[in-house]
Amino acid sequence: VQLVESGGDLVQSGGSLRLSCAASGNTGGPGRYCMGWFRQAPGKERAGVATIDSDGSTSYADSVKGRFTISKDNAKNTLYLQMNALKPEDTAMYYCAANLASTVCISWLLQYFDNWGQGTQVTVS
Repeated sequence: VQLVESGGDLVQSGGSLRLSCAASGNTGGPGRYCMGWFRQAPGKERAGVATIDSDGSTSYADSVKGRFTISKDNAKNTLYLQMNALKPEDTAMYYCAANLASTVCISWLLQYFDNWGQGTQVTVS
């Protein structure tokens, strides 16, 4: 499956953005497997932000709980990340990822996810 992120932008602190991740290919859409959003800031390791299981169950990093919401539209084969109350420390390249072999996200380890998008830049000033 191919994953393509979009929606990154420069935004002021306190603002909002919605990232999208369009999935294409012959393995079905986000409704069939575990998907997640990750981010990588300059000089830092890539880290998990949120995950969503095939049944819609979600999990969030403590740093974004209450501010970010992960969701999906199975009909559109698209994963979303709604980001509110953005802070400068949210500045990073954001990636979506999928584990095509699992309907449940049982790990946040990068190697658990076998498909990655190219990333979209979010900058909070």
